[in-house]
Order: sequence, then structure tokens, then C-alpha cells
Amino acid sequence: MATYLDKILARHRELAAADGRSTAALIDQAMAMPPARGFRTALADRALLGVISEVKRRSPSKGDLNASLDPAALARDYERGGASCLSVLTDEEFFGGSVSDLQAARAACSLPVLRKDFTVSEHDVLDARIMGADCVLLIAAALERSELIAFHALATHIGLDVLVEIHDEVELELALAADATLIGVNQRDLVTFQVDHERAVRMGGVMPDGVVKVAESGVRGPADAASLRSAGYHAVLVGETLVTAGDPAAAIQALIHS
Repeated sequence: MATYLDKILARHRELAAADGRSTAALIDQAMAMPPARGFRTALADRALLGVISEVKRRSPSKGDLNASLDPAALARDYERGGASCLSVLTDEEFFGGSVSDLQAARAACSLPVLRKDFTVSEHDVLDARIMGADCVLLIAAALERSELIAFHALATHIGLDVLVEIHDEVELELALAADATLIGVNQRDLVTFQVDHERAVRMGGVMPDGVVKVAESGVRGPADAASLRSAGYHAVLVGETLVTAGDPAAAIQALIHS
């Protein structure tokens, strides 16, 4: 039986295969963009736990979370609450996101922005820079070793930070082979979509010094945030908890000071 991830990746690879644009022209466009805001730096240079606050309308597993959200207003709330960075879904078919969501959110605040999507081609990396993102997501479970290394190098070359998402020790080795210095541990299993809170705690102890460590998915509140900070994480990436909160700024404050 195909998993959520299989279905999503198959669709993204299908779209990538049909993309006939010139890679060289896209590289020229990406290199001409203004300097990116420092995503990794915003997380590394903090005394308190960083929060990457996500603009997320829906998910394949839970359906609509906040389908009618205003990305600009939410970004301002997130910045007011003390978020370090933003994460914005740009996948339309499965998450209800868009490039315009990312651009509206980034324009409304001064925070660095991660393009949260399923990156499967060089063009995806280049598009992230061209649309105005400051950081691109590479999911180790979704890529061949050679792709992960090549996409990471391309992203760095064009001025993007790179968040490499892993789940276990095997994927950590892949991330380090790509020279990743910003690594996210997804507590949600991409096959079953179930959350394993012990996964991030375990992985926090095996990532080397010099890596900025991010815990992703399933952060329900201050108790989870405190546990992850104790496990050595610099930041947490939080979506559902914030987009469904009555007061996102207060919710961020509670996470930061957990």
C-alpha cells in the first residue's frame, strides 16, 4: 500500500519531470536575488529556545487546520510573539499552500523564511531562492544520497540555508555526508504519520557539535519544548499548535520560555 509520502513524492517527481525550463537561466535568476536573511544564524545565535513558526493551512493526515488563514497577519503575530523564523508550506495539492503564501508572509515581517515543500529537483531548489525563501528543506527520506549532496551544494552556492530533515541515525549520516549544518529531526513518521516523541530526544544526543538542531512536528506545548531543549535542540518547528491557537503570539512565548 502506498504511503502518504509515496503519493506526494510521486506527484512532485511527475511535475519535476515535466519541467522543461532552462536550469542555467534559473541559476542566473537565483544568483541575481537580493541577499537572503540568515535562517541558520537566527537559530544559532540565541540564548533561549528558538521557534520556527509555520504557516500551514491543512495536512494530508488531519485535513483543514486553518484553511482561511491570512499569511501576512499570521506572520506579524508570529514575529510579535518572538518567533525566530517562519516556515511556509508551498505545496498546493496536499497542504493547501502556495508561493503567494510564502511571499505575503515574508513581506509582512523581518524573519527569515523556510520554503516547506517536497524538494525533488534542482529546479525546486532554484525556485525556492527565486520566490524569496531564505532556506530550503531537503528530506533525507525523499532523496537519493547523490541528490541530497547535489541539492545541498546547489542551495549553498545560490545563497540559501538548508534544513536537512532526518528521522534516524542512518539519515543523520546522509545529512553529514552532504555537509549539513542545520538538521531537523522529524518526530512524525513519514510513512505512518504517527508522532514518536522519543525519536527526537534520542537523536539530539547523537548529532555532532556545530550542527544547529531543530525538532520538527508534534510539539504540543511548553512541556514538549522543555524536553527538547533539554535534549540539546536549538529550536522547534511548530505548525498545527500555532495555526489553531487563539493567540499565536502567546503560544510562542510559552514555548520560548518553557
